[in-house]
Amino acid sequence: MQKTYYDPADLKKFGKISEWNEELGKKFFEYYNSVFEEGELSAREKSLIALAVAHTIQCPYCIDAYTGDGLQRGITKGEMMEALHVACAIRGGATLVHGVQMMNKVNKLEM
Repeated sequence: MQKTYYDPADLKKFGKISEWNEELGKKFFEYYNSVFEEGELSAREKSLIALAVAHTIQCPYCIDAYTGDGLQRGITKGEMMEALHVACAIRGGATLVHGVQMMNKVNKLEM
């Protein structure tokens, strides 16, 4: 019996996603791999960003992948947690700022 909806073993199958459409799969992985190459941002910085985004979009596969990748790149637990708090603040702020839309609607309806 599977203990979780997301099977951690499925992460290793990600490369096989191209099997049903090799052309698009190849294009995606070329793009994906080029994004994480050294550039204006280091691969380490990109890994930390990916970890924070993974938590924001709540992807357990990405969380596993970029936690491990980050550790291999020397990202500390403290840096990881701080990045998560940044993601949390942005996500929370984005939720709250939509409250302005609600307030505008209430004010309009109360007129």
